[in-house]
Amino acid sequence: MEKTRRIRREQETIRAMVRLYCRAHHSTRPPCTSCATLLEYALQRVDRCPWGENKGACSECSIHCFRSAERERVRRLMAWAGPRMLLRHPLLALLHLLDKRRRPRKEISAPRATQNS
Repeated sequence: MEKTRRIRREQETIRAMVRLYCRAHHSTRPPCTSCATLLEYALQRVDRCPWGENKGACSECSIHCFRSAERERVRRLMAWAGPRMLLRHPLLALLHLLDKRRRPRKEISAPRATQNS
């Protein structure tokens, strides 16, 4: 399946946030093993989002594709990295804030079918 522009942007945002977080908390470049594992999991989940191009921010979603432990780790990571994104990656930060306000279009009654993973 070809990645849409929206999905690629969401993945770039999470990559930037993980880089900022890991550099500050674990003093590593590239991200440490733990952060790299979380990043790969998050990229996979975003890539397989059932809402596709119409997705909003994951924190606002009713489906919650992430397992509980990973969802909590990403939540903490984003809470720390989010404010710093405004200085380091202002366009990505602004677009992410706008995505939090985005809802799936009303004519879409259900998300697209997902593959089992």
